[in-house]
Amino acid sequence: MANTVEGSAAAEPETTGKILDAAQALFLRDGYAGVNLDRIAKSAGVARQTLYNRFGSKESVFRSMLDRHWSKLLQTGRIDDLVDGAPQSAEAVLRRFAQAILAFVAETDQVSFIRLVVAESRRLPWIAEEFYRAGKEPLLKALVGQLDRLVTDGHIECRSTELAAHQFFGLLQEVTLWPQVMGIVEFVTDLPPADEIVEESVATFMARYAPAAG
Repeated sequence: MANTVEGSAAAEPETTGKILDAAQALFLRDGYAGVNLDRIAKSAGVARQTLYNRFGSKESVFRSMLDRHWSKLLQTGRIDDLVDGAPQSAEAVLRRFAQAILAFVAETDQVSFIRLVVAESRRLPWIAEEFYRAGKEPLLKALVGQLDRLVTDGHIECRSTELAAHQFFGLLQEVTLWPQVMGIVEFVTDLPPADEIVEESVATFMARYAPAAG
């Protein structure tokens, strides 16, 4: 189901922004079943009819909220900058993807969103599907496209760039994201610096996929 809100998050009307802000706070706190249009409208300070005219349903509000959340990574230039411009080395491409992802996790409610998706997806599978469609899928495709270019240019040797892209995300997320999602306090408080995580992930990836010498 496509997003029914016209315009990008950056150019959204003030009222739409207030509605999505209110919806995000409520959904992340109370889950999907615990929120309705009346609560969203009241929290946003708008009439229920105004909210209904803009979105039509709670599901549409939720989908639009996910699109706006992921737009902070996908439409702010972070990823666009990674796939446009002059060709870069494999290390530079991987480093910039890693830095963008870690910044996104640190600067947004990504951890809370993942907890929400995990909690709701068994009962409402479309929520996990939408979360993937809105963000992880285009991010993965962007990295796969860059890995394909690096293979063509001889900078890496890789039979499956899609598998390699998943592996690279796993290197980052296993250390920085999943301990937070699971609330493992002692591990979260003892994380290495972000720069070290990035460099070690890049080095591990390149140890597997660097071209053979000679």
